[in-house]
Amino acid sequence: MQVLKFGGTSVANAQNIKKVRDIVAQKPSSDQLIIIFSAISGTTDRLLQCGRLASGGHLEFREILQQLVQDHLNLVKELLPLNNQSSLLSFVVHQFHEVEDICNGILLLNEFSGRTQDRIASFGELISSQVISAFFSSSGIKNEWLDARKLITTDSTFTYAAVNFRKTEENCRQLTALHSGSMLIMPGFIASDEKGNTTTLGRGGSDYTAAIIGAAAGASLVEIWTDVSGMMTADPRVVSNAKAIKEISYHEAMELSHFGARVIYPPTIQPLMDKKIPVWIKNTFAPEDHGTEINATLLMNGNTTRGISSINGIALLSLEGSGMVGIPGFSRRLFETLASHHINVILITQASSEHSICVGVEEHFSAKAKEAIDATFSFEIEKGNVNPLVIEKAMAIIALVGDQMKSHPGISGRMFGVLGRNGVNVRAIAQGSSERNISAVICGADILKALNVLHEEFFEATFKQLNLYVAGTGNVGSKLLGQIFQQQDFLQRHLRVQVRVVGLANSRHMIFSEDGIDLSNWKILLQKGEKMNTDTFIQRMQEKNLRNSIFVDVTANEMVAGTYEFIFPKSISVVACNKIACSSSFEYYTKLKKLSTEFNAQFLFETNVGASLPVIVSLNDLLRSGDNIHTMEAVLSGTLNFVFNNYDGKKSFASVVKQAQDEGYTEPDPRLDLGGTDVMRKILILAREAGQKMEMEDITNNGFLPASCFDGSVDDFYKEMLKHESHFKKLYDEAAAKNCKLKFVAQYSISPLGVGGA
Repeated sequence: MQVLKFGGTSVANAQNIKKVRDIVAQKPSSDQLIIIFSAISGTTDRLLQCGRLASGGHLEFREILQQLVQDHLNLVKELLPLNNQSSLLSFVVHQFHEVEDICNGILLLNEFSGRTQDRIASFGELISSQVISAFFSSSGIKNEWLDARKLITTDSTFTYAAVNFRKTEENCRQLTALHSGSMLIMPGFIASDEKGNTTTLGRGGSDYTAAIIGAAAGASLVEIWTDVSGMMTADPRVVSNAKAIKEISYHEAMELSHFGARVIYPPTIQPLMDKKIPVWIKNTFAPEDHGTEINATLLMNGNTTRGISSINGIALLSLEGSGMVGIPGFSRRLFETLASHHINVILITQASSEHSICVGVEEHFSAKAKEAIDATFSFEIEKGNVNPLVIEKAMAIIALVGDQMKSHPGISGRMFGVLGRNGVNVRAIAQGSSERNISAVICGADILKALNVLHEEFFEATFKQLNLYVAGTGNVGSKLLGQIFQQQDFLQRHLRVQVRVVGLANSRHMIFSEDGIDLSNWKILLQKGEKMNTDTFIQRMQEKNLRNSIFVDVTANEMVAGTYEFIFPKSISVVACNKIACSSSFEYYTKLKKLSTEFNAQFLFETNVGASLPVIVSLNDLLRSGDNIHTMEAVLSGTLNFVFNNYDGKKSFASVVKQAQDEGYTEPDPRLDLGGTDVMRKILILAREAGQKMEMEDITNNGFLPASCFDGSVDDFYKEMLKHESHFKKLYDEAAAKNCKLKFVAQYSISPLGVGGA
C-alpha cells in the first residue's frame, strides 16, 4: 500500500489536476493507493477570511463566497464531460450554501470560535477531494471517496487537534480492510473528535493526514507531492546555489522542517518514523526529478551538515536579575506562564550563572508575553530582584542541521567564525545534546547574508563569491574592471572564486546590481545611472548587506577616504588605491585599523606604495617576525621616475610631464607628484606601518619646483614650467656632470634616541 498526498498548488487548477491524474495513472495497479488532497490553493484562507469578516459584521464575505463558488464551478466544467457535470455542480453549490449559512450564523452571533473555524475551514478539502474523485472516475480511474473524519479521531482542541492514534489505527484497519484493493481518495487536514465535531490538524495538516493514515494502515511508502523537487540545503529563494538533498534521515527532516523548511509539515515525520515508513517528497510539475527520500538510515554523503534553515519574525525575550541566581523555580514559572497563554517557545538558552534566561517566540506574541511574564514576576520586579522582561524584535533564527555533526569538533567554530567575519552578530545560541542542530538568534536584517555565508562555508567549500563596490573609473579603475571581466572564467575555473561588481561609481554617476554589473558594457550602463552621491552609495552598500563584500576605492578623493569608518562596522572590507586615508591624521589612520580589526574586515592598501610590488606586506611580515625597521630609502614616485628617466635637456621638462600624464603615470593633478606631496604620503604610510606615530608635518620636503608653479590651475602649471625651463636644464646638467641621474628619493631613519624622521 502507498499513500500519496497532493498539496494546494498541485490541485490549484484544472491543468495541474490533470498532471496529478497522469502521475496516479502511472502507479502499479498491484499497489493499493490512498490519495490525500489539500484544498485548492488559497481556498482555506478565503474561507477563514469569510468567517472573520462575518464576525466583524462585514457583509463582504458574500462576495468572496460567490467568487469561491464560481472558481469551483469553473473547475468542474473544465475537468468533467458535460453529461457528468450536473450532480457535481449541484454538490458544489450546496456545500457553499452551507458555508454561507454558517457565516450568517457567525454574523448574528458576532462570534467565530475555534470549533466554527474548523467547521468552515473543512469545506476546502471536502469539496476539492470529491471534485477530483469524480474527475478520476470520468477519466477511467476507479476510486472510492472516503471522509477522513471517519478515520482520524482527535481530541477537541479545535484548530490544532491532537490525534488519538489508538482509535485512529482501529478505524483505519477496519475501513481499509473493507475497501481492500480499491483506490481511496480522501480529504486532508480534517478529522473529528469523539463527539463527531469536525476538527483540523493545523495549517499544513494534509501532510500530517498522509502520515497518520500511512502509519495506521501500515503503508510501504508515503509520497508528498508538492511544487518543489524535494528538500534543499537551503531556501532556494534566498540562496541561489542551494542544492537538492536526495536522502535525509527522519531526525534531520524534522529539524529542517521545524526551522522553516516548509516543504513538509513538521509533525508529519513522527508517526512514520515510529514505524520506519519511508517518505518521498516529489514535484508534481517535474515528476521525473528524484526528489528527497526520508528514511531511518543514516546516510554518509561526505558532509557533516545536511541543510540550513531559518525562521523570521522572532522576538527574543530576556528575563534577567540577580535574584534568579540559585533560586529554583524561575524557569518553571516562566514556561508555565507562556504555556498558559498559548505562546509556543521556539528556542531556549540560559546562562550557567543563572542570571538570565532567553527564549525565542513568534514576534506577534511578544506584547502578550511581556504583559503575562511581568505580571507573574511582579513581586520580584518590585523588589528589584528581577528586571522587567526585555524584548528584542525583528530577530530571526538560523539552524545548521545534520546527524553527522555529532562528535565532529569544529562545526560550531566554523559556523560562528564565518558569521563573525561577515558582521552577523549572534544574540543567542542553542544546541541540543544530540548535536544535530546548532541554532542561533540573529538580527532579521542579516538573514540573507547569514544563510548565504553558511551555505558557502558548509556546502560550497571550494567556491566563494566576492561582491565588489568600486568607486573610481579613471585609468586605474577602468583597467581593474577590464581585468576582472577578462579573468572571470579563470577565477571561477581554477580558483573557484566568482567576483561580481555589484556597485560602480565615478564622480558623476552610480549603478547597482545584486546579480553583478555587465562589465562588457559598464561604461554605457554607468552613463545611464543615477547621479552620484557618496553618502547614498555607502548607504546602499550597507543596506544590501551582501556577504563577502569589498569596497574598492580607486579614487584620489578625500571625501571617499573619509567614508571608510562607516563601511567597516558592516564588516565590509576596504581595498584602497587612495592614499589619503592612510596619510591623513594619525588618529584617523589608527581608528581605521582598529575598526577593521573590531569588525573582522580587512583593510588593504598595498597599492598605496610601490604599485603592484608587495612592499607593505613585506614590511608587515618583518615586524611580525620580530624585526625592527631602522632605515628606509626608496624612489617612491613612478611619475617622477618616468619624468627623470625621459628628460634629457633637449626637450622641455613640461612636455615630458605632459607625456607622463597622458600615459597615466600621474595623479589627476600632476602637481601632487612633482611637488612631492605624493611621495610624502607614501613615506608617511611606510613609517606608520613600521610602527612610528607620525604626521605629515613631521616630514621635510626638499622640492625642486619653483614656488610659482603651484599658483593657478593645471594649465597654468604647464605654462609656468615652460618659463622655468632653464631651472630644470640646470638640474639635469649638474647631475650629468657628476655622472649621476636625477632621482627624487624618500628617506626614513630612526635616530639613536628613537625619534622617527623622513
